[in-house]
Amino acid sequence: MTRFKLTYFDFDGGRGEPIRIAFHIGGIGFEDIRLKFPQFQEARESFRFHALPAIEIDDQQITQSNSILRHVGKLAGLYPTDGLQALYCDEVMDAVEDLSHAVGRTFGLKGDELKQAREELVNGRLTTYIKGLDDLLVRGGGRYFADGCMTVADLKVFVETRNLAKGTLDHVPTDIVEGLAPALAEHRDRIANDPGVVAYYTR
Repeated sequence: MTRFKLTYFDFDGGRGEPIRIAFHIGGIGFEDIRLKFPQFQEARESFRFHALPAIEIDDQQITQSNSILRHVGKLAGLYPTDGLQALYCDEVMDAVEDLSHAVGRTFGLKGDELKQAREELVNGRLTTYIKGLDDLLVRGGGRYFADGCMTVADLKVFVETRNLAKGTLDHVPTDIVEGLAPALAEHRDRIANDPGVVAYYTR
C-alpha cells in the first residue's frame, strides 16, 4: 500500500490546502505533517528546494505544489482525463501560482511600505488575475473551470478566494472578488458547499 506524507505549514490555506482537500475527497489516507515556522527553519535544508509543500511517496520526496496537486488529483478523480480539459485545469492552477508569487513579495513589509505594496497589488496584478480567472470560469461553462465538474483547479482557486474573503491580507478589501467578478465569488461559495469540502473542514 502506497504511503503518503504531506508536509506543509501549520495553517489552513496556502499551497498545501488544496492538496489536503483533494486527499480527503479522494478518501486517500495520508500523514498530515504541519510545521510551525520555527520548525520549518530548522528543517528547511532537508527539503530539496528549501520550500514547502513537499510530499513523501513511499519515502521518495517530491516537491512543487502544482505537481503534487495534479498527482493527488489524478488519484482522487479530480483531474481531467481529456487532454484539452487537463490543459484548462493546468492553466488555472498556474495562474493562481503566479498570483501567489505576486502576493508573496509583499510579505515581510510593514507600515506604509506594506500599505503601498498591497494597494499596488489591488490596483494591478490582483485585479488582473481575478478578472482573468473569471474569464477562465466562463470558458469552463460558468460553474467549474474544466471538465464540467469540480477538479483540483477549482480547489486551488477556492482556497485563494476564500483567504481573500477572510481578510488574511491587510489592505486588501475582503469583497474584492465580489466587486470584480461576482461569478467567481459564487464559485467560491459553490466549492465551499461541496459535500467533500464541507466534510474536510468539519472533520
